[in-house]
Amino acid sequence: MEYGVHIGTLKRKHAMDSFVYKVRSDGLAVLDVEKVSERLETAGRFVARFDAPNIMVVAARDYAQPPAKKFAETIRSSSVIGRFMPGTLTNPDYKRFTECDLVIASDPLVDRQAVTEANQLGIPVVAFCDTNNTKEAVDLIVPGNNKGKKSLAFLYWALATHILRERGELQKNLDLDVSPEEFQ
Repeated sequence: MEYGVHIGTLKRKHAMDSFVYKVRSDGLAVLDVEKVSERLETAGRFVARFDAPNIMVVAARDYAQPPAKKFAETIRSSSVIGRFMPGTLTNPDYKRFTECDLVIASDPLVDRQAVTEANQLGIPVVAFCDTNNTKEAVDLIVPGNNKGKKSLAFLYWALATHILRERGELQKNLDLDVSPEEFQ
């Protein structure tokens, strides 16, 4: 709660209704923190099944870039920070062409190019989704405020913690040796 992970948006897509705890009188949606926690654990189990170098983390939004980069370093995966150039996943002639088995997106709307290319190739997509996101192109939604600096740092920190626990690189009852603030 202290990181604002539960703060949704005024805009809501019907697809995200199952993750909404309530709508405040001012129209702002509030996400269910229990469902956020459950989905972080589920995503951790899912992502841990993939070889780290074959996971691509994408973050175009400014606030998402530092936590996504720290996350990728922590779990030892690749990352595309900033603009995702068309053809990165689909054009073998492109000098930065990359093959991967999983894409993790900070926001499927902002990271639309990476999500689209992953979908074209049948690559699963895990994404942090706020109440204004749709879920058509996302295989595993992790609900959460994907616009706030502190929220994104916490979401990436928590997901990294779950992944490393699942891999057996971190004891089940321990957290990372860095704080969520260090993901900012």
